[in-house]
Amino acid sequence: MGALAVHVAKIARREYPKHVVPAEVQEFVADMANVAIALGESAKEVLVSRDPREAARLHEQDDAMDELYRRLFTVLIERDWQYSVPVGVEMALLGRFYERFADHAVEIGRRVIFMDTGSMPAEDEVSTY
Repeated sequence: MGALAVHVAKIARREYPKHVVPAEVQEFVADMANVAIALGESAKEVLVSRDPREAARLHEQDDAMDELYRRLFTVLIERDWQYSVPVGVEMALLGRFYERFADHAVEIGRRVIFMDTGSMPAEDEVSTY
């Protein structure tokens, strides 16, 4: 998760002081950042509490990230995308880094459930705890 956060920071620093994220997708990226921060905090709390119910909620939080990633990608592939291909690719990578960050938080939840129950839940079973 730390390496993914570093990738996000590198994208931001690459063009500093200019804005890297085009206006059309700034809201998606900001929302993805907020969800990632919340998931990171929740994952930390789950590691401390080792509560399997809280761990299962990480999967539910990830649903918001998945939806944001789909919406971002939809904007990037629209015909009226006015930015260059490299900008589109950079935004797709940025979205992917956030999406993977969220997936890693869910994986932390799965492993906390494993520590409590002794069995690793499948990804689609995580929210049943």
